[in-house]
Amino acid sequence: MSKHNVFDEAAELQEYWSQKVLCQANGNLFKVAKGIGAVNWHSHEDQDETFLLLEGNLTVQLRDREVDLRPGDLFTVPRGVEHAPIATEEARFLIVGPAVTSNAAGGKPAWSYRDGNGYLI
Repeated sequence: MSKHNVFDEAAELQEYWSQKVLCQANGNLFKVAKGIGAVNWHSHEDQDETFLLLEGNLTVQLRDREVDLRPGDLFTVPRGVEHAPIATEEARFLIVGPAVTSNAAGGKPAWSYRDGNGYLI
């Protein structure tokens, strides 16, 4: 059992659109992430994805509308629904769901990966 400060943990992240698992409870992972720019359109057929915005602004684009999140806002994308989060400036958030989605299938854009030297590409 460990105590985590979600604001500090999110501030320490080095990569955009990557997730760091802080803890697990009731089959869900609690993950911090930060983003800037847009991710690729994607859906999660096996899980809902819940966002709690900590800092900045985040727009969750859906095929039929956009949901603008401000600090303190909570929003769940139901399983199977296509979405593409976008942040015009750095946004930090908590994601709750049963699996880590920080990969291409989870919408992570190619430019946000690190090369062999640790630089974002």
